[in-house]
Formats: sequence, structure tokens, C-alpha cells
Amino acid sequence: MLADYFYNKTIKRTIGAFGTLFNNIIVRRQTAAGAVLNQTRVPFSYAPRQKFLARLDEITKTEEQRVAIKLPRMSFEITGISFDTNSALNRMNKKKIVVGDTSATRVFQSVPYDISITLSVVAKNQDDALQIVEQILPTFAPEYTLSLKDLEGAGSRTDVPVILTDITPEITYEGDFASRGIIIWTLSFTVKTRFTGETQTQGLITDIDIDFMDFTSRDQFFSEISIVPDSADEAVITFNSTNDEDS
Repeated sequence: MLADYFYNKTIKRTIGAFGTLFNNIIVRRQTAAGAVLNQTRVPFSYAPRQKFLARLDEITKTEEQRVAIKLPRMSFEITGISFDTNSALNRMNKKKIVVGDTSATRVFQSVPYDISITLSVVAKNQDDALQIVEQILPTFAPEYTLSLKDLEGAGSRTDVPVILTDITPEITYEGDFASRGIIIWTLSFTVKTRFTGETQTQGLITDIDIDFMDFTSRDQFFSEISIVPDSADEAVITFNSTNDEDS
């Protein structure tokens, strides 16, 4: 049965963190002697590559030069989400996270899923494409681990491995074979994330009073113990004896 409404933004946070890995890719144009002519940060967005390629197909020759200035560029998209059976734990396990002096948050065991992401590198010449790819590959061997906050409850951090699974280069042509080609490198990633469900907030026991009675007389207390938490790990214990004569 589905629980009450909740939205932990797990996919949104995961995709946002993935995108930060590639938002500072640079392409340089150099002379034969190695002097830098210009340097450009490669545009990067969340969008299907087919959308941009369709735009290229529609341009006229006059517009082609303007569009060529926008290349190279990169885009990425989610292509699938699947359950990770190898990382699954007992779903009924609970995790308690203390969030204050008087309350605690409880969540059930998170559920592992693999998010498949395709990253596309689109360029007009091979050198631009190779510059981009060679700035990406050393980061993954073949994985890179992100550390994200709050994926498994308030105050927690979750390690999210990002695995590079496949690299495919290709050249497409606008029109016939003699037309100018577009170079596309496709990099496939698997992001191993975890989803949590509804969180439950419960009050904490702040003090305990225990009374011991003299069993020879039910109306008289033998002793009284009061336990009051002083911190997360310690408690103040007060022990008071009560004599029969004082009753």
C-alpha cells in the first residue's frame, strides 16, 4: 500500500550532481605553433541529442555558419531506471536519525536503483570532440563516487557511484555523404542511487521516573529514581531513598 504524500527529490538531486561533473569542460583553438587563439567553455544541458540534431537538419546554408559557432556542445538525458537486485537489503530495516532534543526521524531501509544516463558530445571537427572526451575519461576508472546529502534521511550523506559503461564515436552527415559531417561521441553511464520512502517523526523520552515500593506495605515507597537525559550519550540519575518513618 502506498504511504502518504512524500517527495524526497532523489532523482533531481542525483541528476544535478551528475551534471556538475561536466560543467567546466574547455575547448581551445590553437595555431600550428601551439599558441592559443581562443578558449571556450562547452555548453552543457539536459536535453535529448535528437532535439538538437533535428534543429541542425532544418537550417539553411546561410544559417549553418551561425549554428557551427554553437558547436561543440554536450547534452545528457535519462534513458532508463532499473532495480539493483545485487545491492538490495531487507526492506523492513529501519534507520533512526535524531534531529533534535525532543524528536527523531525514522525511515525504512532505502531501495537501490540504477539510473542509466547517456551523455552526448556533438562537434563539427574531431579535435574538438577529442579534447572534450579526454577531459572526461581520466575521472572515471571506470567509476567516480559522488557524496550527496540527505538521500537517506535528514542529516545523512550517501555515496553514489557513477560508472562509465560504454563509449561510442560516430559521424553523421547533413544531407548526402559529401556534406559536412557532425561528430558525435556517446558516453553511457550507470548511476547507482538509493530511494527512500516516507519519513516518520517521533517524540523522544526526555525523562523517566521509577518508583520502588516496600512490598510489606503497598502504601509506602521504598526508593525513587529519576533519569533525565543530559546529552545524546549521557543521563543524570537521581536516587532518593524514603524511610518508613518519613512516610
